[in-house]
Amino acid sequence: MKPKNRYSAILEQIFASHYKPGIESFEFERELIETVATKLGIRVPKNIGDLIYSFRYRTALPDSVASTAEVGKAWIIRPIGKARYQMALVFDQPLVPNLNLAITKVPDATPGLLNLYAFNDEQALLTRLRYNRLVDIFTGITCYSLQNHLRTSVPSMGQVETDELYVGVDKRGCHYIVPVQAKAGSDKLSIVQIEQDFAVCAHKFPGLICRPVGAQFLTGGVIALFEFEQGGDRISINGERHYLLVPPEELTPEMVRGYRERLTE
Repeated sequence: MKPKNRYSAILEQIFASHYKPGIESFEFERELIETVATKLGIRVPKNIGDLIYSFRYRTALPDSVASTAEVGKAWIIRPIGKARYQMALVFDQPLVPNLNLAITKVPDATPGLLNLYAFNDEQALLTRLRYNRLVDIFTGITCYSLQNHLRTSVPSMGQVETDELYVGVDKRGCHYIVPVQAKAGSDKLSIVQIEQDFAVCAHKFPGLICRPVGAQFLTGGVIALFEFEQGGDRISINGERHYLLVPPEELTPEMVRGYRERLTE
């Protein structure tokens, strides 16, 4: 059996054992994954947590699970403590790029040696954001990288991780905390991840303005950046831009004038 099929069979059984029409959430522990796998005669995944990761960022939920959600909502899997999870219904907000957006070309300031050896993965994406100050350009504030791959604990969630954390300041002197989640390849941004970023900001930096950002590699080297806002129990996209890093000579005077005219739009 392929891993995706194994994972789907296990999750379907967990869901079926908890779900009743009308419920909007239920909780389970990580060890239940192993118990269900054994019961079904399925080889237990070596990394049990990978099943959760897969359904958060890579694979759609099985149809038997997704079809129970009412129109406009979707099931997600949240962490609620050490090795504990909650499946919950939330407003359905796919965090996917709008491929109809215009692309803004930015002179590539990434050191050539890094471009020569960098992989096309999340670390490469974070490197390009950092050297080209794309977080500054996108948010309109001056940002500085504070920490990579922050792992910390948040009450009611347990351990969470943020790909990179920036601090920023604007022209008024207001301070910001900007958690960045980066995705490359087939991985996708997740509402759960953004919820965690808001929680980290509130817990670790309560005096700073939180502006979570998501980054996604698209085809052709285009970088999609998103900014999110939280209203009640809903995560929404409140800004999206697409950037392409190019050699400086590729930016013609006509192109630069065209960008200037965007200010009047």
